[in-house]
Amino acid sequence: MGAILVTGGAGYIGSHVVRQLSEAGHEVIVFDNLSTGSADALINGERLIVGDLADEKKIGEVLRETGCKSVLHFAAAIVAPESVLLPLKYYSNNTRNTLNLIKACVDNQVERFIFSSTAAVYGIPEGGHAAEDSPTVPINPYGTSKLMSEWMLRDAAFAYGFSYVALRYFNVAGADPQARMGQRTPDATHLIKVACQAALGMRDSVSIFGTDYNTPDGTGIRDYIHIEDLAAAHLYALKYLEQGGTSSTINVGYGQGGSVREVIKVVKEVSGVDFKVVEGPRRPGDPADLVAVADRIRSVLGWTPRYNSLRTIIEDAWRWEKKLFEKQK
Repeated sequence: MGAILVTGGAGYIGSHVVRQLSEAGHEVIVFDNLSTGSADALINGERLIVGDLADEKKIGEVLRETGCKSVLHFAAAIVAPESVLLPLKYYSNNTRNTLNLIKACVDNQVERFIFSSTAAVYGIPEGGHAAEDSPTVPINPYGTSKLMSEWMLRDAAFAYGFSYVALRYFNVAGADPQARMGQRTPDATHLIKVACQAALGMRDSVSIFGTDYNTPDGTGIRDYIHIEDLAAAHLYALKYLEQGGTSSTINVGYGQGGSVREVIKVVKEVSGVDFKVVEGPRRPGDPADLVAVADRIRSVLGWTPRYNSLRTIIEDAWRWEKKLFEKQK
């Protein structure tokens, strides 16, 4: 089907998808400004074009030159608390730049578009479980910027005749099982990475924000999904569109939750380190429970998870974090 353009392909999620695409025999071209990504994450020699989606002219030139008919779009700012403090950064990086990319895709007859969206579009879903038709009521500019991008994609696809899949991620975690790649961001806020860093002595403690939720152990529950399963969902989505599938919005999660206390317990077991845990009050806007209703991804894409165990996710994350720590010493 020709070369595939991957924006943000040098980042945490994008690089895992790029690697899986290359391993499946696709020619992959990565477009990334390297603000948070790393060229070292492209381990199979994929072509890297350093550029920013704010540059409409450049992304148009890249699409014309490469002739890509499939685009996978990951480039975005993704820290929800930061988005509250810096909303215009998120509307610029996420919404406006997605508009620039969609315009370039329309101008260059791109046929298939896969969008990296988020469960943050749901806000705080009633009952803690979100299906694709649940109300979309984001509670921060990050979620809003992604939802606006979904709307633009929907309307442009209808008007201009291309097809898309918008994948709404739940809590992505873990690393390549062979520890070739993983999350590199040093100041990441993801619980599993933070807990692994605490076990390595890189942080003084791990904080639990809220211990009085109406959950079995009082702490928040999230649907943690292994990065390898998440990445594979994009290959399934691409195949679905190549085979003539209609545009669709799909949750990417397991439909099962793990609590903050459970995560900390397993990290301590896997690492063998009893690091300090500090209990504090709830953070504003944090739902007690956020789990995917994950039927559509199985029925529409035929996706089947391979790593849907919290322990497996944490074991792979720990292996990567140890490797990263040793390299940085």
